[in-house]
Amino acid sequence: MTVTVFATYGIFGFMDSARGSAIPRIQAEFDATELQIGLLLTMNSIGYLIACSYTAALAKITSMKACLIAALLVVALSGVFICYSPSFIMLVAAFFILNLGFGMMEISLGVISAETFTKKTGTMLNLAHFFYGVGAVFSPVVSTGLMAARFGDRLLGWRYMYLIFLSFALIPAIPALILRLSKREYDTGKTGYATLLKKPALWLIVVILALAMTCEVGTVAWLVNFLEKAYSFSGERAAFQLTLFFVCFTITRLVFGPVADKVGFINSLAIVTALAGVLITAGVLCGAPGTPFLVAASIGVAPIFPTMMAVVAKMFSDEIDLAMTAITTTMGVIMVPSSLLVGVIINQTRPVFTNNYGEAGVRLAYSAGYLFLGLCCFGAFVFTLILRRRQKKADQLV
Repeated sequence: MTVTVFATYGIFGFMDSARGSAIPRIQAEFDATELQIGLLLTMNSIGYLIACSYTAALAKITSMKACLIAALLVVALSGVFICYSPSFIMLVAAFFILNLGFGMMEISLGVISAETFTKKTGTMLNLAHFFYGVGAVFSPVVSTGLMAARFGDRLLGWRYMYLIFLSFALIPAIPALILRLSKREYDTGKTGYATLLKKPALWLIVVILALAMTCEVGTVAWLVNFLEKAYSFSGERAAFQLTLFFVCFTITRLVFGPVADKVGFINSLAIVTALAGVLITAGVLCGAPGTPFLVAASIGVAPIFPTMMAVVAKMFSDEIDLAMTAITTTMGVIMVPSSLLVGVIINQTRPVFTNNYGEAGVRLAYSAGYLFLGLCCFGAFVFTLILRRRQKKADQLV
């Protein structure tokens, strides 16, 4: 079971992080605006949202193992659709299918991990997500290399890169098939979504996760494009910065788990969300010399999701599947407009900045969009303090 979880997270990170290097090439081929790219990236949230809404129900009929295997197959199949998309609209639809698979994978892995790692939860969940980071470290450089590679006289480009990358989903399907996971008995009379959604703590968790994940997803999607368009970095140099981001990201997840177990999960969340906000803001305000701050922001971003999953596992241990589904689904609702906002901000401010500041207008517009990600982290920090105060008052601080 542990091998399956770790292997799947590793391949997940490898596949998921390819989009950062591919986005500038997709934008160039289809002559897409930043608003259209924002719409494309919003498919992450919409597909994820829909997958979250039905995965737990599907698991009741089959099993989480079956859901995980189905997710891996959907991801692999979406690589074919992305590769042969004839238009931008079809590409958006292909990304939607991809993120259905990613959403099912996230829920399946989350529930299996929470039910498996009942001791040293913070350490083990951060370690599981460490393997996501390991895959993500190699993804930007490998994907950039593949897109520049030639097969005979044919340039592989982003289309065949995605076809190759997403076929890796078939690798963890092998240990998943061997995995012996008993079908869980669900006590539907004990609780339900209506009861869970009445708990204020759950809604605070939803908002914190939505803001934090908007920052994480936005950083992965926009960092390369930001560095290329705002600071005129080459594709290879920008991809290398994203690789450095994931190196810090991965190392942080490896070492942060024991810290979270000792300091407390909610206390840890307050620290890392504030740190991420400060580093992103500093990195944007300092211009090109502030790029190391944008890379170092991964130290704050990396522990947020696994640590919050540890919070959910502790606070809703008797109803983990329902709680995770409710949290991720409602989180997805919030992430849909928030993910689109980065592209909207860039698209709407670029004409204004360009008219007033000339060539510097593009840099200022992209800086405004990226600053929004830092504000999301500060928002997550504020709501974490509210959650901490509430749980401490109830003597239930985890």
